[in-house]
Amino acid sequence: MAAAGEEASGGGDKYRSFMYGEGEKDTVWRLGSPPNYDVVNKLFEEERTKEWPEGSLEEKVQRLLKTWEMELVHKVRPEDQKSVHSQKFCSSTNGMRFLNRKDLMAIGSYNAFLQTKLPPEHRIYDPDKETLESGMATFLTAFPRGFAIEVLDVYSGPPRIVFKFRHWGHMEGPFMEHPPHGERVEFFGICIFHVDEEMKVEKAEFFYERGNFLASFLSAPAAAAAEAASGSGCPVMGGN
Repeated sequence: MAAAGEEASGGGDKYRSFMYGEGEKDTVWRLGSPPNYDVVNKLFEEERTKEWPEGSLEEKVQRLLKTWEMELVHKVRPEDQKSVHSQKFCSSTNGMRFLNRKDLMAIGSYNAFLQTKLPPEHRIYDPDKETLESGMATFLTAFPRGFAIEVLDVYSGPPRIVFKFRHWGHMEGPFMEHPPHGERVEFFGICIFHVDEEMKVEKAEFFYERGNFLASFLSAPAAAAAEAASGSGCPVMGGN
């Protein structure tokens, strides 16, 4: 899933590759120019739980993950995406069918990441009814400060990189018809990146608890709700 809180502008980025320089002179960007991740980078730096040394395997995997997300969302043409294998790349979430780059770019990263086999009537968010644009708008609105991601642990190195990640943001805007509760929404997951000798991703497999993540938008997290109920904090807007 892509980080929110982005606007097109110039400048460099500390955590992502393939955004600037001679190699990107012909890149076609969705917003007309490279995105600015300053807002979500600030959130990431303030609330990350791990700070990896530059050049470490963990830092390299985290950079690859962030770069992959950036390219998927912001580079219109598949040939401009340099973090993935040009022919082999595919991705799946929670054991669902694998999607190639054409599939992913058609439906959008949020809709791909939120695929489900639940009956439509039980879906809090229905990726089958959303477009790339509507999916991005939904989460950009809910997370005005961005949706940050960090790598927590790397269990194995290339060519089969297995790692644990954390994705989080603060629900300070409405999620569909649900009002903002202002609390952190986060989830943890496992990812497997199958990479080639150039560290280009050939296959990505993500596993996480989809239901708990989406339920977090409907009411404040348990700790905040308990505080409000005890009278020690302000009431939290939420509800089902």
